[in-house]
Amino acid sequence: MGSNALLAGEHFAAAACFLIAGSIGLVVIAPELSIGAYPSPHVAGVTHLFTLGWLTTAIFGAFYQLLPVALDAPIRFPRLGHVSFAALVPGVASFAWGVMTSSTVLHHVGICLIAIGILITTFNIGWSVARAGRRDETWAAVIVALTMLCSTLVLGGVLLHNLHTGFLASARVRVLAIHLHVALVGWVLVTIVGMSHRLLPMFLLAHGIDMRWTRRALALLALGVITLATGLATGVAAVTWIGVALIEGGVVAFLVQARIFFRARIRRQLDVGMRFAAVGLCFLAAAASLGPFVLSFGASSPRLATAYVALGLLGGIVLYVAGYFYKIVPFLVWIARFHGRMGKGRVPAVADLYAARVAHIQLFTMSAGVVAIFTGVLAGQGHCTRAGAALFLAGVLLFGVQGARLATAPAEDAS
Repeated sequence: MGSNALLAGEHFAAAACFLIAGSIGLVVIAPELSIGAYPSPHVAGVTHLFTLGWLTTAIFGAFYQLLPVALDAPIRFPRLGHVSFAALVPGVASFAWGVMTSSTVLHHVGICLIAIGILITTFNIGWSVARAGRRDETWAAVIVALTMLCSTLVLGGVLLHNLHTGFLASARVRVLAIHLHVALVGWVLVTIVGMSHRLLPMFLLAHGIDMRWTRRALALLALGVITLATGLATGVAAVTWIGVALIEGGVVAFLVQARIFFRARIRRQLDVGMRFAAVGLCFLAAAASLGPFVLSFGASSPRLATAYVALGLLGGIVLYVAGYFYKIVPFLVWIARFHGRMGKGRVPAVADLYAARVAHIQLFTMSAGVVAIFTGVLAGQGHCTRAGAALFLAGVLLFGVQGARLATAPAEDAS
């Protein structure tokens, strides 16, 4: 296995472990979610298992594997990738547990390790991308996303300091909203839009189509996050609403681009990875439609705000990224185990390395879980919320079984 594939593989494995941990935590915090207690330490800790643990770690792995091919940008310092990984993973675990248990020591150890991991990765990826042979929408998305990631880190440090000093006072909720949107929209969603510009046409076999909506989506999302943050920070409602409108426009542009890709596909039957992506896009559209209502009601409706984040994060982004896992990880495993045997005997197809039926059950279970969580939170029903979290966890555990099968199945089984 090449150095880039090894880097990607270790990040993907750790990300999957964080997804399982976050899903277990989701069951534990279900009662707090059902009353809209999104600022609680328990909710914050579990949320970071998803955002930093699952999403950020997975994105870093995808960067290491895909950017050298997509942008002709070889990773200049692959050893630094292992160093940043060794800092990031224990850092996320320490930080999330420290937030949940209000441990000052774990807070500071975790945030320091996370900062080291993120800054090293930003330098490593940034160095490579700055010398990329190809500069297109994906290239621009990576630059914007890394900038937003560093901004997220700064805002996280501010919120952490506020836990001990309370210096933000009533501004805490606004700073938390800025932090959340810079992280999920500026970092994660911008990355998804940029990488999808390359990956969706390849996975769907859709070529020679209008790609301009990606550029519009990236411009609107980036400008929208900056405008929204400015409006929330200054308390100017008009600026905040402009930011929301720009972000909504960016999401719509991304959905239009994705729809063009799906409609232009050569193979009409969708594989399970692209089914995950399609369902994730539906949840993302639903979450985006709630954004203006969340801003209108503000702090007077914490359950609506909590349901909005749960729908967008768990339904939209987590499911979408899980779909990419089903496309990328089995391919990496196939390359590592069977590429050298081509022409020397029978080898399995990539899709044979996992159970498609189990993956479809996982998709249904996780989707039903998201719907139940959303409904339970809106209705203030703790039992419904916990049942949804349990369903979501069951789907994630099936995902873990699929990962274990990929990791342990010997090559000779396929001969």
